[in-house]
Amino acid sequence: MAPTIPGFDHRRVPVDGDVSLNVAVGGTGSPVVLLHGFPQTHLMWRHVAADLAAEHTVICPDLRGYGASDKPPERDGATYAKTTMAADIVAVARELGHERFALAGHDRGALVAVRAGLDHPDTVSHLAALDVLPTPDMWDVLHGADAAVAFHLYLMAQPPGLPERMIENSADAFFGHFLDAWAQRPEAIPDDVRAEYLRASREAVPSIVADYRASAGIDVEHDRADRAAGAQLTMPVTVIQQDWGAALGFQAGELWRAWAPDLHHRTLAAGHFMAEEAPTVIAAELRALLARP
Repeated sequence: MAPTIPGFDHRRVPVDGDVSLNVAVGGTGSPVVLLHGFPQTHLMWRHVAADLAAEHTVICPDLRGYGASDKPPERDGATYAKTTMAADIVAVARELGHERFALAGHDRGALVAVRAGLDHPDTVSHLAALDVLPTPDMWDVLHGADAAVAFHLYLMAQPPGLPERMIENSADAFFGHFLDAWAQRPEAIPDDVRAEYLRASREAVPSIVADYRASAGIDVEHDRADRAAGAQLTMPVTVIQQDWGAALGFQAGELWRAWAPDLHHRTLAAGHFMAEEAPTVIAAELRALLARP
């Protein structure tokens, strides 16, 4: 059996036409939604979710195209746009009885969270983003040989066909590479959880590629339009990152502050999978965020 978050119930929640998300729900109290990253599922939040459930209703979806959620085929470039995926999360919360909620995302989930904060500012009360940059800034800081660390972004940005075939032909090696290369404490992802991440990713190659392809196209268009219009995240925001700026030559806090004036920015000495490698720290940071007015 696949691993689960102890004490959490699983349900399918309809979000958009014939699309439903797999959602783990636990705890009681004010709602907090936690969004996973790549190449993972909602299980990445298992420690933090169980911790926060002592005081909050914690909602952990598999994003559209990931895990046990539906994986609609990419149609017009908007199927996996972050504005579409953000609307999914608002629909999940509303279906569960919550018109307003706090939102935290890691990696891909953080991009969805940011878009939710921009598109639905009256719905998202607090926002946290773990180890990512806003989409336009991400592309802007990658240059020269240093950009090789993000080769997967460029691979999955290519037109449909070649990226999917290449990844499907060596899916476990491809997804396993990131689980190995991005972790400082590999033991934080035990064998059964790793196996579940690989299985889920192996079965979702087209939708995962479509998610990344959107971030090289329609997501950039949306974010640049918002930046030109002066849109900002109006809620309290916490960003926790590794110090990528030291390696790639940028000041992450400055980039984020342009989007989020009410910002707490922290550099953490942990691997990319910080919710699994340093769950106590992440849970404490989220509690501190939720305490901000």
